[in-house]
Amino acid sequence: MAETLTAAQPASSRPPHLIKSQSKGNPFGWGDLIFENLTLLFALSILGIACAIAWQLFKNSTLPRHAFGWSFLTRQMWDPVAEDFGALPFIFGTLVSSVLALMMAIPLGVGVAIFLSELAPRKVSSTCAFLIELLAAIPSVVYGLIGVFVLVPLMRVYVQPFLMKTLGFLPLFRGPAYGVGMLTAAVILAIMIVPFITTISREIFLSVPISLKEAAMALGATHWEVVRLAVLPYSRSGIAGSVFLALGRALGETMAVTMVIGNRPEVAASLLAPGYTMAAVLANEFTEATSDLYVQTLIEIGLVLFAITIIVNAIGRLILYKMTPQGEAH
Repeated sequence: MAETLTAAQPASSRPPHLIKSQSKGNPFGWGDLIFENLTLLFALSILGIACAIAWQLFKNSTLPRHAFGWSFLTRQMWDPVAEDFGALPFIFGTLVSSVLALMMAIPLGVGVAIFLSELAPRKVSSTCAFLIELLAAIPSVVYGLIGVFVLVPLMRVYVQPFLMKTLGFLPLFRGPAYGVGMLTAAVILAIMIVPFITTISREIFLSVPISLKEAAMALGATHWEVVRLAVLPYSRSGIAGSVFLALGRALGETMAVTMVIGNRPEVAASLLAPGYTMAAVLANEFTEATSDLYVQTLIEIGLVLFAITIIVNAIGRLILYKMTPQGEAH
């Protein structure tokens, strides 16, 4: 009797193991098997591509690994003429500019997302969301041109002198006002990653159950308290995901940063001083590299950037695992 009832159930309501077993026994179930194996192949291809990239970078950076070893990561010297290389200025510039950009972009992006999802009228929200998505599609070289002709003069004439006058007692804001520099690169990066944080956070906020908000209002919560006590805690894993996606974009950004950071390979305490990033040095010097050691040193910098990106994404995944109930990060 139980077998008859199970067979009479629609396929959508049967347990997955029954559906799988029946499809295997069905002579016409080859389509499911082919579909399953094909999608598995697609999934494994991503892992294969990542491993192939890592292997090629590792294989083609043998000379600098043998010449400098692990000290390559801590040395500040960058002298192509003497073939004396160190990656610390580029690692420092990449991490500092990306972290500064996140510090500026997270409050702005989340704040815009809260306004569009909770406060703005529907038509205004839809229009602004469309424009924000367009910002994410603008090529980075266009952002770089805007940075050169608009942001750099603004920083040189107004922002950097103001910071030197008011906060010059701090080492972070000392030195001449070049206009280009670490802070300028962080600002242009923040502008570029705000659309990612805003778009994803807005979609997460819109998915918060209405019953959760109504329950908070029924207890006498104000609109701000509903957002703070109900919307933000429910959406924290999604916000964290958007932040790490934006961080990945910031770490690998090339053209816009290259045009406004100053491209000077040194570790400086001041945010107003010029800097350099790993992506920028690859874009600037790869075509000029003549010797094998020089070329492979640049490839090793690409390997370091690849490793940093993987580590950052792994940390982000771990944070999402800890923040999501039962560790189910989506």
